[in-house]
Amino acid sequence: MTSPAEWEFVAEVWLAEGGSWAFATVPAEVDADIRVLSGPPSGFGSVRVEVVLGATTWRTSVFPDKARGFVLPLKQQVRLAEEVDVGDRVRLRLRLVQP
Repeated sequence: MTSPAEWEFVAEVWLAEGGSWAFATVPAEVDADIRVLSGPPSGFGSVRVEVVLGATTWRTSVFPDKARGFVLPLKQQVRLAEEVDVGDRVRLRLRLVQP
């Protein structure tokens, strides 16, 4: 962890079942920190974050998944820019965005 609300980790890119959305699973220890630091859940339990993958930075949300904990959507535009494909392991930096 680089700060109380920022983490760096490596995760595998996977494709949602029957869909075209790619995700990375947030590691369990980071998931637990996010739940504590983000406060009460909003909407679908999503939490706003800023993400860095390679030279690309963008804002999105992590979403709770019953089987995996928080999952991070990886936009196609980002995957193309960073030459990332499903099955690749990527280094991500994640930071909570305060509302």
